[in-house]
Amino acid sequence: MKKAKAIELVRTHDAPPPARVVERDLAEAETKLNRLLDSSESLISEICHYLVDGGGKRLRPTFVLLVYRACGGTDEKVIDAIDAGIALELIHSATLLHDDIIDGGKLRRGKPSAFARYGFAPTLIAGDFLFCRAFELCGRFEEHLVRTAAQACIELTEGEVMEGRLRHSTAASLRDYRAVITRKTASLFHAGGKVAADLAGASRYTIDAMAKLGMAIGLAFQMVDDVLDIVGPEEKIGKPVGSDLREGIPSLPVVLASQRNPELKGMFQNGGLSGDAFDRALEILRNPELIAEARSLAAAEVRIAREMLGELRASPYRDSLALLIDEQIDREV
Repeated sequence: MKKAKAIELVRTHDAPPPARVVERDLAEAETKLNRLLDSSESLISEICHYLVDGGGKRLRPTFVLLVYRACGGTDEKVIDAIDAGIALELIHSATLLHDDIIDGGKLRRGKPSAFARYGFAPTLIAGDFLFCRAFELCGRFEEHLVRTAAQACIELTEGEVMEGRLRHSTAASLRDYRAVITRKTASLFHAGGKVAADLAGASRYTIDAMAKLGMAIGLAFQMVDDVLDIVGPEEKIGKPVGSDLREGIPSLPVVLASQRNPELKGMFQNGGLSGDAFDRALEILRNPELIAEARSLAAAEVRIAREMLGELRASPYRDSLALLIDEQIDREV
């Protein structure tokens, strides 16, 4: 009963945007992040700044800082939480550079991708540089914290390979899909929640709850992202509509539709969708019932995340975490 009351409390809040609640911490993170993008090789600096300065909501640093504060983290050790948030943002940015190489992505955040602008080798090296910067930053942390970040990176690479193995596969199940996004997207949020709570000095029980919270947010975020990839439009999502479909990536709508629509199944497994076939596939995937089902699965993850909030004491930071959770499921175009 006590937990239910706490969850209901954050549902009725009227909080400012989550980033504003940790605005000072985020400003310090942004300044330090900007410095870490610099290299003695100007081309590396240019590519890193091109990607990181060109957009992004800093969702991962915001999440880390809110969890840290919500778990009772103080100003004394906030620099550790700031560095942890920056490290996750650097790792995330590195994966974006590498993803565009793997997918041949030409557009990122509404402008030509780094891969399209600078080519294969410079973009690959810049991604490696960002990974190195991340571990340079968090290398001073205790061994178990560094291991948590390293495990997230291991899962990222495994998720990338698994996704590649399942391309154009109509045999990909919902379980396969969840395994991929757990590794590719949710692993960083899981690590962020776990590390932030640990740095705040939270109990083992609360650390585990914040790791579960991060996992649920990451899964919900990716599920909604997959829906937006289908419904567009391009100017809102910052990339061509149906990018995953064209690349044969088994996104959530594709997995759900393939289980019940032989026409889509045949088109998807043949690969190289274009022209009328691509338009027809989009039409199938935009079925309102299918989109509603995909959003329902994301909403289930949001409910799990909200349950984890019940483990935290009431505070503006907990309220902002609740809003951050809601924003993932409420994203529209």
